[in-house]
Amino acid sequence: MRILTRYILGEVLSHALIGCALFTFILFMPYLPHVLEMVVRNSSSFSSAVEIFLFMMPNLLRVTIPMSVLVGVLLGFSRLAADSEVIAMRASGLGIWYFVRVASIVAVGGMLLGLCNSLYLAPRANSAILEMEHSLGASQASYEIQPRVFYEDFKNFVLYVQDVRSGSGAANWRQVFMADVTDPTTPVVTTAASATVVNDSTQVLLMRLRDGARHETKSGESDQYNIYTFITTDMPLMLNSQSDVHVGRADTAIYALPMRDLLQLTHGPDGRRYQLELQSRFSFPAACLVLMLVGVPLGVASRRGGKSSGFVFTVLLVFVYYFLSSTGMALGKQNKIPVLLSVWSANLLFASVGLFLLWQMATGGNRLASLMAWAARAPKVVDPAEEKQVSWLTRMLGKLQPRMNRDRSRNAFPRILDEYVVREFLLMFVLVLASFVMLMLVFTFFDLIGDIIRNHIPMATVGAYLVNLTPSMIYQIAPLAVLIAALVTFGVLNRNSEIIAMKATGISLYRLVIPTISIAAILSVSLFLFDDFYLPQANRRQEALRATIKGRPPQTFLHPEQKWIFGQTHPGEPGRIFYYQFFDPDRNEFGNLSVFEFNPATFALSRRIFAGRATWDENSSTWRFQNGWSREMNGAETTGYREFKQTSFSEIQEDPSYFKKENLQSQEMNFHQLDVYIRDLQQSGFDTKRLSVALWHKVSYPLVAVVMAMLAIPFALSMGRRGSLAAIAIAIAVALSYWVVDNAFGAMGNVNYLPAAMAAWSADVLFGLTGGYLLLRTPT
Repeated sequence: MRILTRYILGEVLSHALIGCALFTFILFMPYLPHVLEMVVRNSSSFSSAVEIFLFMMPNLLRVTIPMSVLVGVLLGFSRLAADSEVIAMRASGLGIWYFVRVASIVAVGGMLLGLCNSLYLAPRANSAILEMEHSLGASQASYEIQPRVFYEDFKNFVLYVQDVRSGSGAANWRQVFMADVTDPTTPVVTTAASATVVNDSTQVLLMRLRDGARHETKSGESDQYNIYTFITTDMPLMLNSQSDVHVGRADTAIYALPMRDLLQLTHGPDGRRYQLELQSRFSFPAACLVLMLVGVPLGVASRRGGKSSGFVFTVLLVFVYYFLSSTGMALGKQNKIPVLLSVWSANLLFASVGLFLLWQMATGGNRLASLMAWAARAPKVVDPAEEKQVSWLTRMLGKLQPRMNRDRSRNAFPRILDEYVVREFLLMFVLVLASFVMLMLVFTFFDLIGDIIRNHIPMATVGAYLVNLTPSMIYQIAPLAVLIAALVTFGVLNRNSEIIAMKATGISLYRLVIPTISIAAILSVSLFLFDDFYLPQANRRQEALRATIKGRPPQTFLHPEQKWIFGQTHPGEPGRIFYYQFFDPDRNEFGNLSVFEFNPATFALSRRIFAGRATWDENSSTWRFQNGWSREMNGAETTGYREFKQTSFSEIQEDPSYFKKENLQSQEMNFHQLDVYIRDLQQSGFDTKRLSVALWHKVSYPLVAVVMAMLAIPFALSMGRRGSLAAIAIAIAVALSYWVVDNAFGAMGNVNYLPAAMAAWSADVLFGLTGGYLLLRTPT
C-alpha cells in the first residue's frame, strides 16, 4: 500500500471512528436513565447494565455505521482540501477516481461490518434483549416501602403504611391499611396494628399481620357487611408483573428473528412486514457505499469551507438520507409503494447524485463548484492572528477596563489574553452546542417520521414540536459542550506551545483558567434561570405536540382522577382515607366515593361511608352525599348503620381544591413550583421520592458546567500535541462516565436506596473533587 494511501486512510478512519463513537453516544443517551433505573429496581449487578449496553449496541450501530463512513469521508477530505493537500495530490497526477478507490476501502469495510451486524449480531442481540426482559420481569424486585405513601404496584392491592422500621432480614410495619381492589366497586379492606414483612425468592412479599380486622361487603347489598378480626394472620402480597420493561426497540420481536425464519415468514399472510425488515437488513449496510460516493466529491471540493463545510454537508446529508429512508419505510408499511422501492429508493437516489457529482468533478463541470460556493458561506473558526477587525468582545472588555491601564498590574482582569481564551472557548462552545442540538433534532425527526405520515401531521406541527424541543436539548447538551470546548481550546493552546509561552511570561496556569471557569460559572447560573423561567413552558408545549404527533387522544395533566388520597389530619380527630372511581374537577363531583375513618392510635376502622355520588355545596361549604350508606364500627361489632338518599357530614372538611392534585412532570415545573407540589403530594400520601430527586437535580445539574470545565483543563494539558479528535474522544469517555454515574445515583434515589439530595449531588461532588485534584496536580 502506498504511503499516500495510508495517509488518506488514516485521516478518513480517524474521523469515522470518532463520528461513530459520537453518534452512538448521542443515540444511547435517551436510553441510559431507563436502563440504569431498571437495573437498580431489579437488584441486578453492574454487569447486567453492561450486558444491556452491549445488547443495544448492534441496533445503534445499524444506523451509526453508515453515518460514521460519511462523516469520515467528508471531514477527512475536507481537512486535506483546506490545507491544499488535495490540490498537491491532483497536481501530481492523481485523479478523482483515486480518492474514490481509497475511500471505498473504508466504505467496503463499513458495509461488511454493517452486514455482519445486521444479519448476525443484531438479531441475536435482540433475542437476548427479549430473554432479559422476561428474566427481569420474573426476577425478585427490590422493593422499599415508604411510610405514609399509597402503593398500587401490587397485584390487585393498594397498600398504605403509617410507619416503617427496618429490621435484620425483614421490615416491621406499624398501622397498615390494605385494600383488595379485585372488584373496584367493593374493595375489601384489611387493617392491622403491625406487620412483619420478608421477601421470598419470587416477586412475593410475605406478611404476618397482627391485631387487625378484615372488612368485606357486597356490591348492591349494603346490609351485607362482614368483619373478621384476628390476632395474627399471614398474607402474601404479589408484585405486579413488570410487563413495561423494555430495553430495545418497540418492535423487538421481528428484529430478533434469524435470517432463516425471516425468509420463511416473508411468504406468509403478513409477509410484507417481514419483507421490509429483510430488505432493510441489506439496505442500511449498502448505504456506506452510496454515502461514500456523495461524500468524496463534496469533501475534496470543500477547499474554502474546510471542516466547517464538511460538517454542514454531514448534517444535511444525514438528514436527507434518513428522511428519505424513513419516509419510504413508512409508505411501504402502509402498502402505498412496492417493498423494493420503499427500502432502496434512498440508496438509488444518493448513488445517482454521487455518480453525477463525480462526473462533474472529473470533467470540470460547474454544478459542483456552485454547490461548494454555497457551502463555503458556512461560518468557520478564524485564527485570531488573521483577524483584522476588532471583535465585539474586545470592545466590551475595553469598556470595562481601558487599554492604557492594562499594563499597570500583571493581575488585572480582564486582559487581552483573557479575551483571546474566552473568544476561542466561546466559538468552540457555540459550534459544538449547535452541532449536537442539530444532530439530536435530526434523530428525533427520524424517530417520528412514521407517526407523522401515519397520522397525517402537518409539517407546521412538526416544526413547532422541534422548536419547543430545542430548549430542552440545549439544557441537556450545554455541559457536554463546555467539556468539549475546554478540551479543544486548551488542547490547541498546548499543542501550539502557546501555554508554554504564557508560562514563560510569568502567567500561572490558575490565572489562565480563570476566564474559562468564570464563563462556565455564568453558564451554570444561566442554565438554572433558563430552567426556572422558560424551560417548563416549552416542555409542556412540546409534550402536548408530541402527543398529537403520536396520535394519542388529547389529555390534560392538570386534573387527573386520583383514586386514593389521605385526608387532612387534625389533632384529636379520626383520620380519613378517600377512595373514588371518578372525580370531575370542573363540576366538583365524585362518583362511587368511599370514606374510611379510623382511630389514629390503633388504625382500626371506626366508620365507613359510601355514596354513589357526592357534590360540593358552595352555600354550606359541605359535600352532599347521595344514594349511599354509613356504618359505624367498634372492633368486630357494628354500632350504627343507616342508608340515605342525600345527606352531609360536616366533619369532612376537605374542599374540592384538596382533590385537584396537579399531576405535572418535574421538567414541566420550575424549582419553586416543584417544591410546593412535593409538599402538597406528601400531605395527601403520594410517593414523592422521584420528584424529590428531580428537585435537587434542578440545582445540581447546572453546576455540571463548572465541573466539566475543571475536568477538561487537566485532561487537555495531558494530551501533549494530539489534535482535536483526541479531545473529542476523551470528552465522550468523560461525559459517558458522568452520565452513567449520575443516572445510577439518581435511579438509586428513585427507589429510596439513597437520600434524594445525595442521589442528585453525588456525581457532581465525585467528579468535581476529581477535577479539582487533577487541576491542583497539574504543573502551573
